This record gives sequence, C-alpha cells and structure tokens, in this order.
Amino acid sequence: MEPIEIGRKGVVAPTEKISGPRVELSEVKLREKGRGYQILIEKTRGLDPICTAVVHPVDAVSLVAAIEAAKEGLIVPVLVGPEKKIRAAAEQANIDLAPYEIVPTEHSAAAAAEAVALARAGKVTALMKGALHTDELMHEVVDSAHGLRTARRISHVFAIDAPAYPRPLFITDAAINIFPTLEDKRHIVQNAIDLAHALQIPERPRVAILSAVETVTEKLKSTLDAAALCKMADRGQVVGGILDGPLAFDNAVSEEAARTKGIVSPVAGKADIFVVPDLEAGNMLAKQLIYLGDADAAGIVLGARVPIVLTSRSDNTLARLGSCAMALLLANKTISDKGARL
Repeated sequence: MEPIEIGRKGVVAPTEKISGPRVELSEVKLREKGRGYQILIEKTRGLDPICTAVVHPVDAVSLVAAIEAAKEGLIVPVLVGPEKKIRAAAEQANIDLAPYEIVPTEHSAAAAAEAVALARAGKVTALMKGALHTDELMHEVVDSAHGLRTARRISHVFAIDAPAYPRPLFITDAAINIFPTLEDKRHIVQNAIDLAHALQIPERPRVAILSAVETVTEKLKSTLDAAALCKMADRGQVVGGILDGPLAFDNAVSEEAARTKGIVSPVAGKADIFVVPDLEAGNMLAKQLIYLGDADAAGIVLGARVPIVLTSRSDNTLARLGSCAMALLLANKTISDKGARL
C-alpha cells in the first residue's frame, strides 16, 4: 500500500493579471466620537456670541463649562449667584473672573429668579444651568406671572452623539414633561423639528414616535398618540418634519429590523428625532445610550422665550459646548425669523 500524503496542496500562479475596484482611503469613513458637537460648533463660526445668564455657577465644573464656552466664542457669560461661592470656585479652577460680569444673589433660588428676570428684560439671550437642581431653575422659568412661558409647551431635547449611529439623534422629552398629553406631544414634536432646522440639518427631519410595538392598539396609549400625531402632521398641525409611528426603537434605527417586520416607512431605520412616550422612557433611553453605547448627550430646553442650556455634572466639556452651540444657533434663527417678519 502506497503512503498517503496528508495536508499537501498545490498552488497555481495566475496566468493573467487580476484586478478589482480601487478603494481610496478617503472613502473609508470613521465615526469620530464627539464629531457631531464639533460640527455644531463649526456652524457657529461667524456668529456673535449670545449674552447668557449662567445660573448659580458655584462649583468648578459648571464655572469651567461657562468659561470654556466663552473662549469658544459661543456665549458672553453673566455669572448669577452668590459672589463668594463663585469666586471660590474660580480660585479652585484657577480662573480669572476679571473679564466677566457677576450678578450677586443670596442663594440658588434667588439666582434662578434673577436670571429669568434678566431674560424677561432682554438683558440676556439665553440661560445656562449651573450647580443647582433642574426643577429649581425650571420653577422660575414656568412661573405664570414672572417666567418665560410662550404659547408653546416647554420641552427638553437631548442631542445624542452616538458613534454607532450615522445620523443626528435627538430624544425628547426626557427632562421636563413627565406624562405629556397628546397636545403636549404636538408641541414637543414641533419644538424638536424647529431645533433641527435651527441646527441647519439639510433634510426634513425624520420623526419616530416611539412605543413598544408597531401597531395601533387601545391597550397602549402611546400607540394611539403616535397615530394621532401622524394624522396631525397630515393636516398641517405639525410642520417641517416627516412623522411615523408607532415605531419600536429597533425599527426606528434599523432598516433591516423594519424589513423583517414588514414595515414600509420613510422614517424606519433613518430617524433623527425620537419622541418617547414619557419622561421615564426618555431618560432611561438616553442614559442607556450614554453608558452602554459610548454616546454623549447635550441638552437644551425649548419653547421658552429664550433657549436654556441644561447640562449635567456628568457631561464632558465637548457636550457642554455642544449645548451652548445649539443655544447660539437657535437664538440666531429666532432673531433671523423676527427680522424676516418685519
């Protein structure tokens, strides 16, 4: 019996040149973390910074954020709060406060009231949250007699920079409206669409009205609200965006998931704005993306007389600058719109 050769293969060289399509390195696009905020900041170049009341910046984190935004040409900060505490924070962070105005107040509640009064008087064009609780600031903002209410419902938008998602990603409302009604949601959606336009997103923003399922059922109020909002858009009660819902989150971000479920939609897999059923759902979604999806979140409050930059102690510097850039772009669009109407 002849021995058997194991694992031996012959290699035949090609007799003709084999070529394929040439791939340039420039065609390989890498999604850089934080690039979305860098783009927003770049869009503000050439715009004058907005005078911004920084409310109660008595710790190094909030004070540094305001000063960094000033150095980037995004805001002219007016520091509102207890002067001794502001100066102590500046000393801790090695910041020279000589170039900046300080409006002294006794405590955080007084700082919120004074900042709102400055906005009502037209002395500042935006507010920026410092080291105080959001509800303390918003209590003054929504005050019926002395606050900053308009005909619009006030709402919050997270601008999420998610490296794995190739489009803008806005979540609303995850900070202000706990259990929004259908009419509240109409305002929430319109506020977010208007923000997208102010940020110069080239296409009509695609709005996904989120629920746990994709079909309308009386068992889930969120699906009924989603269907009603889409019909409102058909009737011109919501303008400037493309709405669809109810959509589950997977269908909103993945065209493959939508195809698997037989969903034909101009929004599925390409959503820019994610409208959540309530604050709890929105807050959990945003934090899941931040802590499990390597995302960052910038935040802004809309629907008031002036934009309100709402930051968190956990936000990094670039996300805080992104929030200020949104406020500047939004304020600039508001001024342009008023000029166009004159």
